Amino acid sequence: MENFDPLGTHTGDSIVVAPSQTLPDDEYHMLRSAALKVIRHLGVVGECNIQYALNPASKEYCVIEVNARYVCGFHAFIVSDPFFSLSRSSALASKATGYPLAYTAAKIALGHTLPELPNAVTKTTTACFEPSLDYIVTKIPKWDLAKFSSQVNREVGSSMKSVGEVMAIGRTFEESLQKAIRQVDPRWKGFEAYIQPEDIDGALSKPTDMRLFAIAYAMYNKHYTVDKIHDLTKIDKVGNSLANAPGAVLTLIPSGTSTKSTILSKRTKLSRQPVPLKALITDS
Repeated sequence: MENFDPLGTHTGDSIVVAPSQTLPDDEYHMLRSAALKVIRHLGVVGECNIQYALNPASKEYCVIEVNARYVCGFHAFIVSDPFFSLSRSSALASKATGYPLAYTAAKIALGHTLPELPNAVTKTTTACFEPSLDYIVTKIPKWDLAKFSSQVNREVGSSMKSVGEVMAIGRTFEESLQKAIRQVDPRWKGFEAYIQPEDIDGALSKPTDMRLFAIAYAMYNKHYTVDKIHDLTKIDKVGNSLANAPGAVLTLIPSGTSTKSTILSKRTKLSRQPVPLKALITDS
């Protein structure tokens, strides 16, 4: 999964897209190999998720955290409880892929191995096969900050403020994003300029629960370019290999070390082709 916002915004307060949209294959396999080495070194048996910070200008990365989520063994330290509770990210990954993570982890805790367990999705292969998606899942957090009016700071950061989340599935990122926005609030029809901040640059540079619609306002009304929005938000944009391709997409890459994130990209894990920026505008 890939965070929409750069490093500094809690995953629970960030839009999340699965599968990752901006990672080239070499970076994807680099992080995957590192994850396997980490869990083998720690001796994790069961479910575990790892969060990375990846510098988009290089292959420099660091591990933000390793979460053992439903384990029967952890050799790095002693745990009093043999099972940890699942996180919202784990539940999202399970729903997005259809892979029953908690069920499989529980079976492993009972002594079963992955080749012994049937794949819950295909029904024919075993559970040791990784799920492959031909669709895109978008998660958007749900906040209740509006009820507090001006009494609370609506900026989001490393401390999670969201109280829930919605998940949408579509064939493209645009489709799944539009669906997710409609789920967050029934008054919203999709990616539109529901706010019109006077200080648009400030609204873009400071992550809030409404920044997505500030981006829409900047695009539709102020005619901001992709590069300008990227400079202000530090949300991912397309990498160097596709940056000069015709019809550049609005994928914004942070300038510093950050979680690689994506916005308005139509590339999937099966088809990594860029789509013109105007595609989202016309699709709304």
